[in-house]
Amino acid sequence: MLRKNYQYVDYLWDEAKALEFGDNQVDLFLYRSNILGSDLRITNYGGGNTSCKTIELDPLTNDEVEVMWIKGSGGDIGTLTKAGIAGLYTERLKNLKNVYKGLTDEDRMVGLFNHCIYDLDSRAPSIDTPLHGLLPFKHIDHLHPDALIAVAAAKDSEKVTKEIWGDSMGWVPWQRPGFDLGLQLEKCLEENPGIRGIVLGSHGLFTWGDTSYECYINSLEVIEMASKYIADKIAENGETFGGEKVKSLPKEKRTLKAAQLMPLLRGLCSSENRMIGHFSDTDTVMEYINSHDLERLAPMGTSCPDHFLRTKIQPLVLELNSAEDLSKTETIVNKLVPVFEQYRDEYKQYYESCKKDNSPAMRDPNPVIIIYPGVGMFSFAKNKQTARVASEFYINAINVMRGAEAITAYTSLPRQEAFDIEYWLLEEAKLQRMPKEQPLSRKVALVTGAGGGIGKAIADKLAQEGANVLLTDIAEENLKEAMTTYKRDVADYAVCDVTNSTSIANAFAKACLEFGGVDIVVHSAGLAISKPLEETTESDWDILQDVLVKGQFELAKQAINIMRMQDLGGDFISIASKNGLVSGPNNVGYGTSKAAQQHMSRLLAAELGVDKIRVNVVNPDGVIVGSKIWEGEWAEGRAKAYGISVDELPAHYAKRNLLNEIIYPADIANGVFAFVGVLDKTTGNIINVDGGMANAFVR
Repeated sequence: MLRKNYQYVDYLWDEAKALEFGDNQVDLFLYRSNILGSDLRITNYGGGNTSCKTIELDPLTNDEVEVMWIKGSGGDIGTLTKAGIAGLYTERLKNLKNVYKGLTDEDRMVGLFNHCIYDLDSRAPSIDTPLHGLLPFKHIDHLHPDALIAVAAAKDSEKVTKEIWGDSMGWVPWQRPGFDLGLQLEKCLEENPGIRGIVLGSHGLFTWGDTSYECYINSLEVIEMASKYIADKIAENGETFGGEKVKSLPKEKRTLKAAQLMPLLRGLCSSENRMIGHFSDTDTVMEYINSHDLERLAPMGTSCPDHFLRTKIQPLVLELNSAEDLSKTETIVNKLVPVFEQYRDEYKQYYESCKKDNSPAMRDPNPVIIIYPGVGMFSFAKNKQTARVASEFYINAINVMRGAEAITAYTSLPRQEAFDIEYWLLEEAKLQRMPKEQPLSRKVALVTGAGGGIGKAIADKLAQEGANVLLTDIAEENLKEAMTTYKRDVADYAVCDVTNSTSIANAFAKACLEFGGVDIVVHSAGLAISKPLEETTESDWDILQDVLVKGQFELAKQAINIMRMQDLGGDFISIASKNGLVSGPNNVGYGTSKAAQQHMSRLLAAELGVDKIRVNVVNPDGVIVGSKIWEGEWAEGRAKAYGISVDELPAHYAKRNLLNEIIYPADIANGVFAFVGVLDKTTGNIINVDGGMANAFVR
């Protein structure tokens, strides 16, 4: 019986929305894919596959032919669109059985999928293509629900499958995805006519239906039955994972310790390639990492291929007490280094013992998932999205282990099987097809004064070039508005008063917690006061010194501490001004502060070169359009000094530079990028972004 109320999955089908698609089966299949992919309990990012079959006209014969539409290689069903699918002749896929030569022929078969293409705009067909093509159903879901993988990874999985669903579900043992697995599914259906789906040992689920809606409901029903079975088993057994061994620290202390530790972990994880971090301390994570069974289960590794492809075969469990004083950096490093070295050595042994003559070269041996009992779970990868997704996949693995342990006992893939997936030539080819990384990929930037104007333009530019960015400002409303311009996993924000060392510390802690550390700091926060000497008050002088000079000093001091912990070098950029180089009227407070910023940068460059930390200055001038400091008294003061009106300032500043150019915030951002993305062997230097002011030439 079809029903719409479920306890363990969400019914998301909107009948009104579905009606908009009419009888367009491809649109209905895409709609089903998107709502299935939106629930991480059903399938996680990039996992699973969905398809439908339609009747189309062959463009060469004008005959009616059946075409299968399926998610392409590397896609995600939660965000799938027509551009991400492949369209193939179903009959040609079936005819591939005539040329298949067995398990050693799998890689060649993938190349033959291209000979089955119907839609010339198709995405590259995925390895799952024959699994869908050899089954006769109009709509098919291949999903990785936690509950189903728990059944698939449980000891006596076939017996458990029959206990839950009786004769309504088929079961096939573990086999690497490929053409032969498609043949096994076809055989299972032939031997069990009338089944509603198939459980793939240690892998996932296949379900189907005559319509997109029937397929969707069938998938939900099967997942619901498995979920209820597991929930009943957990309730019957009582405690999970053998009960609690380590007490969780309070949430606030966990967050503080994670922020303290992440730069060290990031540095160690980046011994071959710089990494971005993610932290999770959900209830699901804490129950597992604090348990008695962690020591037994963690080394077993994950079962589902989609899991270990993103998390590595097993996590690194830190041998640190949750009460450890993490401020004693040297002591902590001495404890962490041997553990990381052991993990790398074990990964190398795994590679050497399993590799074949044609295996790709060994990849980065550092851990992706790091567990700190009592505190939480860290993940490190090439970018924030990949790190977050790795964490989500390991949480899926935790749910699988919990369920399988409740049913009978958790089983993982043999190491050789895991290696053959991880280092499969087809997986290597997929990695080689990944787009080239951007210049600032794998880097984290903290930008002050980023709520608008020059600071926001700098944050935008750094993000555009691949960096993760923490925007800081004293005005939270400006930061919230600024955040609406970024996609997920690109940026975050922290309210920060650069005159307050605690506020600065909190901002750096946020950057560490969200992204793992800091590589680039840009001090763009500022204000401008234009007054003659006799009108410049002590409070005017103090606030300029506090924001521009003391703020830079404190930012540098705290940034360098994090950069040294990471041991990855870094960049510190001061947004100063032409006024630090050139004497002008009514400018004693502002000009002195800017000159101090410039000379402090030179002093820092001289001191920090040994740490590969580069310190440079960008001097704007006349950035009127879009600049916050020109809103109010500063503009009035400069106009008065030059004997013109405020409205005449942009033209005045453009006319006075050698290039006769108006300078925009984006131009300053380009100057910053030149230092952090291009001039990687430059420190103690100044770039003037002013259209050319002869009296401001540095030399």
